[in-house]
Amino acid sequence: MAAQGTGGPGGRVVLGVDSSTQSTKVLAVDAGTGEVLARGQAPHTVSTGAGRETDPEVWWQALLSALGQIGEYAARAEAVAVGGQQHGLVVLDGAGTPLRPALLWNDTRSAPQAAALVERHGAQWWAERFGSVPGASFTVAKWEWLRENEPEAAAAAAAVRLPHDFLTERLSGAAVTDRGDVSGTGWWASDREEYDHELLAGVGLDPALLPAVLGPGQQAGEVRDGLPVRAGALVGAGTGDNAAAALGLGLTPGRAVLSLGTSGTVYSVSRQRPADPTGIVAGFAAADGGWLPLACTLNCTLAVDKVAALLGRDREDVEPGGSVAFLPFLDGERTPNLPYASGLLTGLRHETTAGQVLQGAYDGAVYALLGALDQVLAVDGAEAAGSAEPLLLIGGGARGAAWLRTVRRLSGRDVQVPRAAELVALGAAVQAASLLTGESAAAIASRWGTADGPVHAALPRDDDALARLAAALPLA
Repeated sequence: MAAQGTGGPGGRVVLGVDSSTQSTKVLAVDAGTGEVLARGQAPHTVSTGAGRETDPEVWWQALLSALGQIGEYAARAEAVAVGGQQHGLVVLDGAGTPLRPALLWNDTRSAPQAAALVERHGAQWWAERFGSVPGASFTVAKWEWLRENEPEAAAAAAAVRLPHDFLTERLSGAAVTDRGDVSGTGWWASDREEYDHELLAGVGLDPALLPAVLGPGQQAGEVRDGLPVRAGALVGAGTGDNAAAALGLGLTPGRAVLSLGTSGTVYSVSRQRPADPTGIVAGFAAADGGWLPLACTLNCTLAVDKVAALLGRDREDVEPGGSVAFLPFLDGERTPNLPYASGLLTGLRHETTAGQVLQGAYDGAVYALLGALDQVLAVDGAEAAGSAEPLLLIGGGARGAAWLRTVRRLSGRDVQVPRAAELVALGAAVQAASLLTGESAAAIASRWGTADGPVHAALPRDDDALARLAAALPLA
């Protein structure tokens, strides 16, 4: 059931949607105060085995279910925006019906296609032109996989969308995306901020199949008749999940975020366009018009929970010490780029406990993220500024004591955990409120106090654990 707040009956209501890998969440938010008035959530079904796929109709039904849970607030809403999981490939027929399940960001079957694309043009070309070197997660690699493995589906495609585009189009009827999410496709040239027709021709994709790219603050359309949201409510452009969370936090240059979810991410906003030929830092665009240098890992909370389940322990049941080094790369890995990797556990001894093995899984997941943090901040030359600010810790894992202690122990930095939860949905609500009021997203986030929360003092850095992990996986 929805958890309702105490917001007054006359306040203006906006909706923020987070369509993630595992579920869709909807927040009804008072546009003036930022108070969360109601919440709705419905789960997704994700395939297991070699691939990671979800039927986009599952997302739509989950959104309708979540909207139904917030009752009157959906009927009162004056604006709505969608934050969605990045990179996924959605192919539709002429009626807007999915031709096949969506290929999700964490489906690594497209690794050979990504490698071939990089070899064809060179990593430097990709970085300079698109801001990122594509890996298996990128939509262009998934499109190439589809062309090679299911050519009939690729040939039948009348529209190609990202996950958040699909939901925005179902709400409004508008075939649009935004610069934040489209910058993770591998076919939007960030140096010119437009689709790259040369690249599209090379991968056999007609640009007419792609949505229009909206800029910051632009409106996608209005809510169609017959939906749980009030007809005529404004629909924002939406954006990718990390760009939405950055909006929700009112993120400023030099401030770093570490997000612990199904994937792990580290990112900041920058004034300069990223262009890292190593591929570690993805040069995404920010939804507010700036840039969002980001590094992403595939294995984070789900991988650690899987290890806990294998050990028969609660996820918080960790023990300090020991000699293990654990790289929990259960789904391959994106950072570092090891799409065919599996989990690696070394340093086991007779005295090793199950709790120490579980702690090792936490350490390995956090180690990969921290290894990319300095490079993310270096895009703006912000290493010094970033180290002076507490590291913002968000995502589901930020609420876990073991995750928080591990980040503090391995980073040696102060860590701030915002009180506001569900920051992707909250960031989408910020975008919706900006559309409604005309204020900047940063001004709204500041007024709502979205980044406020306790600061946890740094712990002495565990150099022994870092050395064990570096021996197993050198990052430099």
